[in-house]
Amino acid sequence: MPTADDFRVRQEPFYQPQDKEIELYEAAYAARLPVMLKGPTGCGKSRFVEHMAWKLGKPLITVACNEDMTAADLVGRFLLDAGGTRWQDGPLTLAARLGAICYLDEIVEARQDTLVVIHPLTDHRRTLPLDKKGELVAAHPDFQLVISYNPGYQSLMKDLKQSTKQRFAAFQFDYPDSTLETAIVCSESGIAADLAGRLVELAQVGRRLKGHGLDEGISTRLIVYAARLIGQGTAPADACRMAMVRPITDDPDIIDSLDHAIGAIFG
Repeated sequence: MPTADDFRVRQEPFYQPQDKEIELYEAAYAARLPVMLKGPTGCGKSRFVEHMAWKLGKPLITVACNEDMTAADLVGRFLLDAGGTRWQDGPLTLAARLGAICYLDEIVEARQDTLVVIHPLTDHRRTLPLDKKGELVAAHPDFQLVISYNPGYQSLMKDLKQSTKQRFAAFQFDYPDSTLETAIVCSESGIAADLAGRLVELAQVGRRLKGHGLDEGISTRLIVYAARLIGQGTAPADACRMAMVRPITDDPDIIDSLDHAIGAIFG
């Protein structure tokens, strides 16, 4: 059976705080409150969770949610092997037993009937019923549940119910200001600050188009991708087109506008 050590974050993940989120998360963990992280794609939500698991010295079990995920995928199921049937814990059950932080990434992608299984873990009960096994798992004292989602993609069909939302303390994430984002890009890629600043400037041009042809702005993650391409010797304009423009849109008018911005910023 896996142990807590199997899920330790061994090396410090780089994370640059934007505000008081580290101290506030530490307080939430000390109170064992479930936590919800809201914010756009690529703004650092998952990196933040990894950093906090490392900082607190706690194991981290991450689940990438999707629309095909069932309750059994989270809690576990009986499997058939040569010796007969055996129970295998799912990631949520394993985290509850081991005292890990369980991170459900992009939780709105999961079906609503699947999400109901997390409710007993997010109130005073801190339990997880395994109905198929006839067992009630009491969460380890160190267990914490963390979920994330992007409110920009929510709709009537893809949003969390209030009965789920109101079980969590919440953090609102956004892209950093230009100075901080430039420092992050420098740290993550090793490129010069002036060049990183121009990449951030381009990203801000793209973000202003959100709601005007773009569903989502250019993320910090994509800026770092472009910076890493530049670090490999790729021309900055080519790196921007490849990493910051082509991934986010197929609209020829938006592409043309952003390509024009690339030419203006990088010459």
